[in-house]
Amino acid sequence: MNKKQVDTLLIHAHLFTMQGNGLGYIADGAIAVQGSQIVAVDSTEALLSHFEGNKTINAVNCAVLPGLIDAHIHTTCAILRGVAQDVTNWLMDATIPYALQMTPAVNIAGTRLSVLEGLKAGTTTFGDSETPYPLWGEFFDEIGVRAILSPAFNAIPLEWSAWKEGDLYPFDMKAGRRGMEEAVDFACAWNGAAEGRITTMLGLQAADMLPLEILHAAKEIAQREGLMLHIHVAQGDRETKQIVKRYGKRPIAFLAEIGYLDEQLLAVHLTDATDEEVIQVAKSGAGMALCSGAIGIIDGLVPPAHVFRQAGGSVALGSDQACGNNCCNIFNEMKLTALFNKIKYHDPTIMPAWEVLRMATIEGAQAIGLDHKIGSLQVGKEADLILIDLSSPNLSPTLLNPIRNLVPNLVYAASGHEVKSVMVAGKLLVEDYQVLTVDESAILAEAQVQAQQLCQRVTADPIHKKMVLMEAMAKGKL
Repeated sequence: MNKKQVDTLLIHAHLFTMQGNGLGYIADGAIAVQGSQIVAVDSTEALLSHFEGNKTINAVNCAVLPGLIDAHIHTTCAILRGVAQDVTNWLMDATIPYALQMTPAVNIAGTRLSVLEGLKAGTTTFGDSETPYPLWGEFFDEIGVRAILSPAFNAIPLEWSAWKEGDLYPFDMKAGRRGMEEAVDFACAWNGAAEGRITTMLGLQAADMLPLEILHAAKEIAQREGLMLHIHVAQGDRETKQIVKRYGKRPIAFLAEIGYLDEQLLAVHLTDATDEEVIQVAKSGAGMALCSGAIGIIDGLVPPAHVFRQAGGSVALGSDQACGNNCCNIFNEMKLTALFNKIKYHDPTIMPAWEVLRMATIEGAQAIGLDHKIGSLQVGKEADLILIDLSSPNLSPTLLNPIRNLVPNLVYAASGHEVKSVMVAGKLLVEDYQVLTVDESAILAEAQVQAQQLCQRVTADPIHKKMVLMEAMAKGKL
């Protein structure tokens, strides 16, 4: 019998396909890849009888999963890792002095660092929300990952020091319109780039930070261009107070009134939404991006993902930003999501390991509208997959009967450092722990240089003396 030649044949894996309602486990699984797509998924015996690979990957003692999805991340913030934790007002008291000193060089250094970190920990799709800056899209093309880039914009003036807590935000209409135009131009230019690996959404920062005129215009443009809207929604009491004061209703009711609650929406956080409001968003067809680590550290809260899922909604995981969460790692998000919800509901059966693993893969793909391409290992989908070394001490031993222990160990014990190889669109980006497409040492060195220069600029600005962590520094607590 003549065997069909394929680009890559991966064999002898503990394969988790995410097909069906569970995890689609195949004990001695194999995958055939041709070009960017998966052309066969079955047992190793079955595929070896039909296929021969130009490259054969022996995945013995490895779990093979769909690539992980980070649906909401601000990649530039990796440059600020660890400078804004354990404070009550994360934005105003710790982050703003750094944000005021960011430059395009700092931005790209942060993005490179974030994506490198995530890639090495098995993230293959990055839902990045940033104000467009030079080389943003080009780097995602260069490193080879999949990206959903959401060019972000708002209408808040750069200088709003006169604003006081409780006052309505001032809007800069000219800046808001310009930001929207630049975001639309970027989104249209990059949607479908890099042979389809890069797609786009519109990244409205939040409904309280944009005037009604721009909110209406952005929705109309998104519908015309076929783009989803990536928005922080009900992310805190400040947003709620702003919208109630301006429009006389809470954020979810306001978004419903202006036609935003539908399958075109990716709603990020929902931390200040009531259960009834969360259910309303879920039933509208919108997806939810859940950032357990960042919201836990920044706000001390557990977002309402359990309520959202119980109402039939799809939830994706996101790492948010390293100046809040401290890492760009979906293994971290899986574990924290499971633990936080068990603690919140005083119920160890809430958010079991298999559910959060689906949230990091196929359910996440559903939430961002890409489940027709990624999120599961099945014929016709993109070959985005990761190999995890199960012989790592923290994942050992491997037990298959009477109870299989692989999934709990992946969620509760893995750190991401066990990711051995990563493939995106049929191309190996990481092989035997080595990144193949970019110079890792150069990325780390440039991040260090840019971070130090940034800190010099912050130190030269008297505003830094108002940062609440200066007291902790003085007392030797940092």
